[in-house]
Amino acid sequence: MEEALWIHRLQFGFTSAYHYLFPQLTMGLAMIIFLMRLRSGKNPLCHAAADFWTRIFALHFAFGVVTGIPLEFQFGTNWALFSEKTGGLIGQLLGMEGMFSFFLESTFLGLLIYGRDRLSAVALRWVSGLLFLGTWLSGYFIIVTNAWMQHPVGYALDANGQFILTDLSAVMLNPWAFAQFAHTMCGSMVTASFAVAAVGAFYQLNQKHSPFARLFLTWGIRLGFLFSVLQIVPTGDIQGAQLAHHQPITLAAMEGHFDTEEGAGIAILGQPDMDKLTLDNPLVVPKMLSFLTHKRWNAEVKGLKDFPREDWPDQIPLLYYCYHIMVGLGTFFLTLMGFSLLWSLRKKLEQSKVILWALMLVFPFPYIANTAGWMTAELGRQPWLVYGLMRTHDGASPQVSSGNALFSLLGFFGLYTVLTLLVVALTGRCLVKGPQAQEVPNA
Repeated sequence: MEEALWIHRLQFGFTSAYHYLFPQLTMGLAMIIFLMRLRSGKNPLCHAAADFWTRIFALHFAFGVVTGIPLEFQFGTNWALFSEKTGGLIGQLLGMEGMFSFFLESTFLGLLIYGRDRLSAVALRWVSGLLFLGTWLSGYFIIVTNAWMQHPVGYALDANGQFILTDLSAVMLNPWAFAQFAHTMCGSMVTASFAVAAVGAFYQLNQKHSPFARLFLTWGIRLGFLFSVLQIVPTGDIQGAQLAHHQPITLAAMEGHFDTEEGAGIAILGQPDMDKLTLDNPLVVPKMLSFLTHKRWNAEVKGLKDFPREDWPDQIPLLYYCYHIMVGLGTFFLTLMGFSLLWSLRKKLEQSKVILWALMLVFPFPYIANTAGWMTAELGRQPWLVYGLMRTHDGASPQVSSGNALFSLLGFFGLYTVLTLLVVALTGRCLVKGPQAQEVPNA
């Protein structure tokens, strides 16, 4: 059973991480497309730019749908007991996501693709705004579902141990969901902004589509800098405070903090030693962990040793490294976009090949940072499926053997390899064709 459980977790982790490569771009692009439409009255190039990014959006939206469907089936195949216990609550949230947001998103995306030549500039702005609303609303329903697993509210347990929804407003307004949604959307905006800037840098370095290259660089750098800041403060700071209050074990594991301290320092570098329960070769900023989590320099931060061993996350080194990768990359993003913005304001960006090359080559790293962030959240919740209420081993499907789970996992590896080649080829074709300047729709 333990071997099957490990493969169930690996399969869901792999398929969900792969799936999230697509919505993290489309959620950010939805806002950028809408903002470009709003700006098109003062800059007609923004209409053609919005059309170009709508094509990229549509392609990645389609792949997001294809890779998202298997996740819902895995609730029944790999996690049947979890679905049985929580389906009455989580099923409603996922159903609302499909009914209220996915259909809104797909309908207005269809209008932008097939009705673009029939819509006025004003109509295009409205449709783009509704696409943006549907995309972010879809993200919110998914985040609410995950936030309930992290911080369950608005429920009751019946005589059979099943979770019953008792307060929909409490679930929808879960304070954990607000912080998690803000942090996630900022992450998606960082991914989309870096993608826009990377395409602009690519065109600039190749001396192609020069007006659009400058436009993409301007938009990508400014939005990238703004959301790199917001990703750290306040959204990341708020999530850290919530962890300290509701999941102190997770916080201690993320930080490699084994011993309870007053005025605890934060480890910038180090390697957790799970045999000695220490952090090897640490580079520590004194008292900073206490301040960041409790807003007091000498506040007490509990260490892992003060909690029952059975409640510790079971992959502490991986959790620790994922968290530090996320934080390290976030700091790098802010630095790069800060320098890029400075050079842009000084009118020197187009001549700086070093920065242009950096902007072009760095675009995969927001994907890595966002994936590391989600791994931090999910590994940190272990050993619970529903935090404090339902352990992970109690939610797996007892009838699915490790061999069956491994066979389907290998199938996903092969299928997603083909999908990766396909999406890279189709996206590359769009980028080579580039944005097409065209007549602006009637206002």
